[in-house]
Amino acid sequence: MRIIAGRWRGVPLAGVGKGDPGAHLRPTPDRVRESLFSMLNSRGVIEGAHVIDLFAGTGALGLEALSRGAAHAVFVENGRVGQRLIADNIAKLDAGDEAQLLRSDATRGMTWSGAPFDLVFMDPPYGKGLGERALDAVRDFLEPGALVVWEESAGMIAPDGFAPVDQRKFGTSHITLIERV
Repeated sequence: MRIIAGRWRGVPLAGVGKGDPGAHLRPTPDRVRESLFSMLNSRGVIEGAHVIDLFAGTGALGLEALSRGAAHAVFVENGRVGQRLIADNIAKLDAGDEAQLLRSDATRGMTWSGAPFDLVFMDPPYGKGLGERALDAVRDFLEPGALVVWEESAGMIAPDGFAPVDQRKFGTSHITLIERV
């Protein structure tokens, strides 16, 4: 696993191999990240974005956004393995000034006093209904028009307060884009 484009292009990230099912770590493959970021680039949502990466795992999605010009990224992860990988990756990229790790559960209320987020990455454990709970937990910290990238095992329906934007299938993963209204 590596950063695909931007200032850290080609830098390998600390990885978990094929994943860590016990820790629910299932890294988004480079090919899927490349397609996803192509979609985001065409929408012009990365440059200067304030990003929150929920169920962050290795932090690859938020770090890719930083590499491509996002202003700041917050990584929310409650698993010890994921927390270690994110911390290692932030240190490896010397991104401590623009990246923050919150060691907490993405589905529980959190305190946030920074800038509202306008780009959300969310890759919850598949099929457990955690995405909806996480959106409820961060709803008040999202800008109107914030774009949410939701990776799941099936296409997702936009919950109240969000509108559908796009949906794509990549192998066994579905990427659903929704927007905060």
